[in-house]
Amino acid sequence: MNSKIEIEIKIIKILDELEKIYNNETHPPILKHDEPLDGLILIILSQNTNDKNRDVAFKNLKSEFKNYDEIIAAGACELERVIKYAGLARTKSIRIINILEIIKKDFGEYSLKKLKFRDKNYIWNYLINLKGVGAKTANCVLLFDFGLAAFPVDTHITRITKRTGISEKNLTPDEISVMLEKIIPKKRFLGGHINLIEHGRRICKAKKPLCEECKINWCCDYFNLL
Repeated sequence: MNSKIEIEIKIIKILDELEKIYNNETHPPILKHDEPLDGLILIILSQNTNDKNRDVAFKNLKSEFKNYDEIIAAGACELERVIKYAGLARTKSIRIINILEIIKKDFGEYSLKKLKFRDKNYIWNYLINLKGVGAKTANCVLLFDFGLAAFPVDTHITRITKRTGISEKNLTPDEISVMLEKIIPKKRFLGGHINLIEHGRRICKAKKPLCEECKINWCCDYFNLL
């Protein structure tokens, strides 16, 4: 395994190279919602599915229900029907209903805007204690909707970091997230996160990765073993 300094140098070089290709640090995508609760629901819908199915489910939810009161009134079965494109609709509908009820009880409304006045640790602990919200989901809400320093790690980032030797093979996505937050400059979190995901989708695929086309294969343990 590379030393800590070697890993730090390597991840920065990788981020620099990916930025030349995808340009998401220079021109970061607008992923923030006016209501952070919308961001949380969107991420819950994204679990175990792709962005296309997630977006269809979220669009259906927003067109079918005028507000979160209507979702609670309709109940889990009706919500399940509306978000079916996201997959695991039964589980997700129950989770969403449960989360909405807790938020209404805690804040007196279906909104997470009051969390904006809290620090990162408070927001993190609140989100992570909601059933069905894991570290990746919480980090996405922190980064995208609250503009706080967090580095979510999904399957694409996990795959890239392990193939390039940035992370050890036995590390979990949550552990990789903690590691990356310590070595990547905070100002690079959003764009760097998106660049890594794009590279995982386009080039460093789970099956049949396009290694010969990859601009970071020079530092990839996986490629060098081919």
